[in-house]
Amino acid sequence: MASLNLAQKIISSHLADGRMEPGQEIGLKVDRVLMQDATGTMACLQFEAMGIPRVKVDHAAIYVDHNILQTGFENGDDHRFLQTFASKYGIHYSKPGNGICHQVNLERFSIPGKLLIGSDSHTPTAGGAGMMAIGVGGLDVAVAMAGAPFYTKMPKIVGVKLTGRLRPWVTAKDIILEMLRRLTVKGGVGKIFEYYGEGIKSLGIPQRGTICNMGAELGATTSLFESDELTLDYMTRQGRPQDYVRFAADPGCTYDENMEINLSELEPMIALPGSPDAIHKVRDVQGADVHQVLIGSCTNSSYVEMMTVAHVLQGKKVHPNVTMAINPGSKQVLETVARDGSIYNIIASGARLLESGCQGCIGMGSAPGTDWVSIRSFNRNWPGRSGTKDDKVYLTSPEVCVACAVTGKITDPRDLGEYPNIPWPDKFVIDDSGIVQPAPANQAENVEVSRGPNIRPLPLRQPMESVLNGEVLIRVGDNVSTDAIMPAGAKILPLRSNVPAISEYVFYWLDPEFAKRAKEKHGGFIVGGENYGQGSSREHAALAPMYLGVKGVIAKSFARIHRANLINFGIIPFEFQNASDFDLLAQGVPVTIDNVVASLKDGSKTMEASAGKDGKITLKIDLTPRQRQVLIAGGLLNYIRSTQRS
Repeated sequence: MASLNLAQKIISSHLADGRMEPGQEIGLKVDRVLMQDATGTMACLQFEAMGIPRVKVDHAAIYVDHNILQTGFENGDDHRFLQTFASKYGIHYSKPGNGICHQVNLERFSIPGKLLIGSDSHTPTAGGAGMMAIGVGGLDVAVAMAGAPFYTKMPKIVGVKLTGRLRPWVTAKDIILEMLRRLTVKGGVGKIFEYYGEGIKSLGIPQRGTICNMGAELGATTSLFESDELTLDYMTRQGRPQDYVRFAADPGCTYDENMEINLSELEPMIALPGSPDAIHKVRDVQGADVHQVLIGSCTNSSYVEMMTVAHVLQGKKVHPNVTMAINPGSKQVLETVARDGSIYNIIASGARLLESGCQGCIGMGSAPGTDWVSIRSFNRNWPGRSGTKDDKVYLTSPEVCVACAVTGKITDPRDLGEYPNIPWPDKFVIDDSGIVQPAPANQAENVEVSRGPNIRPLPLRQPMESVLNGEVLIRVGDNVSTDAIMPAGAKILPLRSNVPAISEYVFYWLDPEFAKRAKEKHGGFIVGGENYGQGSSREHAALAPMYLGVKGVIAKSFARIHRANLINFGIIPFEFQNASDFDLLAQGVPVTIDNVVASLKDGSKTMEASAGKDGKITLKIDLTPRQRQVLIAGGLLNYIRSTQRS
């Protein structure tokens, strides 16, 4: 038998359909699912619509971490819905304040070699513990909970060899920022990154998780590390050594592509405002005044990182012109740091200690003021994501963040002096009381699901029309994120279970009149550039446009998760055969596409579209036979229902 790399070994052990050849559609048996409150509410409603009494995966969990800022009744009502729903259908429920889904999952539920899918794009964080973890749309999670395979195209496997050892003040964050510098935000589309080599031996499991977490910003399907003696050590300190399984690539295995990073050569890095791939050395941009520092998020909020920050802050004060806030990634981290005595340093410095949750990363509080320079240890900095339209958000490591906080300027942390050597605790504080167990299966029928007025019926699309016609409603450029399509923030996120209400905010930052225009025009088309829909897995970026009558999205190329979400909700992702045709489709140009259903049925690779009075363009449709059936049915939920009836 041929030698297999780690990704191939896990995929082959979960392969339910298809062949392990790059570009071929494969179906994978799912072991575990993860949801969070901003995307999981719709996933729950979708699962409920299938009429299945209990989830069919080995383990399911839903975490309240995004919408913990309760400015009205909506979030509280929806949390009660999620808790009662989880109890009835066999899902673990992590309460507000217990922690960010990816951090808690890494701590308490990650198992090497298992396959996890999650309704959040940063689900690959669990790859730091040797788990294959893939971010998907909520409907894909709902279907997996019903026992069906998860379908995706077989990615290319990229081997990333790490050599050398990180120097003081250089961190795992700098490794993934270096990857973004080399590859950009679209460099990982259709790929899995598998890290190996002697360099991984100096990276703890949370540090590996940081790298896997921000693989999402590369557009990657997922990222992976082997499980080794460091994994066992971490799980032992978590009180669950029985969950450890040795998983590694076979000796002599090969990869579709290869990269190498010498860790000894890296320096502290920072992403400039606007995109996670606008990477520079901190040395080259230092000196600018800083107004806000935020440390935490699912990317950088482990015990060692919090302790390092606390050590730097000992005996120091946050600069008078800086506001600083810290949100630990989990209640476990907060409790363990408190037990070990370092919370005092943070509080005494003048930093604000927030509860364990996503907070400012998702625009849920901590929005920067006008013209503020905001330095964050987060993973995304697209314009407006912070909650402030013309924001100036930089991304970097906690070490750079705390250096900026005490000096008031962008500062290379190597100027702070000796790097603190923070050891792991012999044992973390282990208290799972914040994770509510579901009702036993024989008592589930007695659980009543609580529904507040913000939860509206699930909208569905009608079966695909033979002719699609309408105007171009908006034309956008390259790398438009799902944050730009369907914004987050304290005002909009609470409407996630109310599609009619949240649809009013589609493209809100780019064009506040979009929703009104879409309704007046009875729908139409969206036109985009390269890598359309990068970033978050939020399916509302497909669901809300579908509700507004969007007939199709025509783009130069698509990000993986958003493309899948469009198909799941019955919207065809068309691609330009000739990129120059992008210029023909200005806003307001009428578009007609004939013989749509017939073309889907007969396997056509292209469709012809008329644009304006005399324009003709050819559109590519790169779809598998299963995806064509889903689109003909008007979306994945309709398709599942039809197969159940048959």
